[in-house]
Amino acid sequence: MKKMITAIAASVTILGLAACAGEESTGGTQVGGTQEITAWAWDPNFNIRALNLATEIFEGINPDITVNVVENAQDSIIQQLNVMMSSGTANGLPNIVLIEDYRAQVFLQAFPDMFFEMSDFIDVNEFAPYKIPMTSIDGRQYGVPFDTGATGLYVRTDILESAGLSVADVTDLDWDQLIEVGLQVKEATGLPMMTLDPSDLGIIRSMIQTTGTWYTEEDGITPFIEGNEQLKAGFEVFRRLIDEGIVLPVTDWSQFVSGFNNGDVWAVPTGNWITASIMAAEDQAGNWAVVSQPRLPGFANSVNASNLGGSSWYVLNVDGKEAAAEFLASTFGSSIELYESLLNEIGAIGTFIPALASSVMDQEVEFFGGQRIFSDFADWTQQIPQVNFGLHTYALEDILAVAMQSYLNGQDLDQVLRDAQAQANNQLN
Repeated sequence: MKKMITAIAASVTILGLAACAGEESTGGTQVGGTQEITAWAWDPNFNIRALNLATEIFEGINPDITVNVVENAQDSIIQQLNVMMSSGTANGLPNIVLIEDYRAQVFLQAFPDMFFEMSDFIDVNEFAPYKIPMTSIDGRQYGVPFDTGATGLYVRTDILESAGLSVADVTDLDWDQLIEVGLQVKEATGLPMMTLDPSDLGIIRSMIQTTGTWYTEEDGITPFIEGNEQLKAGFEVFRRLIDEGIVLPVTDWSQFVSGFNNGDVWAVPTGNWITASIMAAEDQAGNWAVVSQPRLPGFANSVNASNLGGSSWYVLNVDGKEAAAEFLASTFGSSIELYESLLNEIGAIGTFIPALASSVMDQEVEFFGGQRIFSDFADWTQQIPQVNFGLHTYALEDILAVAMQSYLNGQDLDQVLRDAQAQANNQLN
């Protein structure tokens, strides 16, 4: 166990593991009769806006608690948490922090005493089940699940029609079937199906999660690469997409977005957080639809639903923790009104199940031809297979990105995965 924790610390550049939540806490402050708590998050148009909406609602519930919302880049938040928590002091930590789901278990397991348990403040049964393993430890709930990274396949209906196809022809497919459609559209229109960054394996994550499989064993710690048939199938699909000539290679976010905004591709398989970027091309209004995520071919348990991204809120074990827990419990933990506002104002879909049944989710979206896309994403959210993202998602993906290049350059896939397993064993165990 000591060796494992050391590997965790190294993977996130942690300086040490001695953390004591009771020392020099400055999280919550008392100003007159009002208590102030501080919350850290990134992305002003999404997470910060969500915090501000939550604060507006909370002011009507408890005016004696004010929330100081602080914007930081995600990398900066991760670095600051690492340094502060490993220093053995709580000085400078916020009361509430947003942590990406892929990183949550690293912090929870390396610094368990630094987080305030939320089991008595929220009902975990009211959140999408797939979010619980990553936000809890040994049945103790620490995170308040926030947004869903539920995936879908965004498609240009006008381009499909020009190839003699319809939305029905791309609905509930597996990846092999979708590739065949991509070839048909390419022949008819000359357009590639989608963008693809050969160094970004996010799409592999979404592929294997359709089967309830991950880069690690169920313990979230032991690397599971060699003998992982689902991962092997994902590699094969990835290569086939490239070999068939139906992808537009990109290397960064701006190229990814311009690919579909400029009409250079006709499909976007990714998380629902891309909706606003797709709608930025106003001249394409009415020419988009969203269908379910493709399944991984060859696996009977693969479903047309998966996840890519997402984050959750955490209360740190510092002064003001009770007030911070009350804030989260009253807003992200229970307020249908908040989630309706999030949907209407920023297009954010949460994982709070009662809100997913709200009539607001049923609204028709004109840009998508009147489709009730939020209702569809809500349905897919509840079908996403649970996996334990565990401790090493990004460390393993760094290894697998190199393995993918070896495979694309012609090396035997079984040997590539065997070598990646050996490297992961040496690096992480």
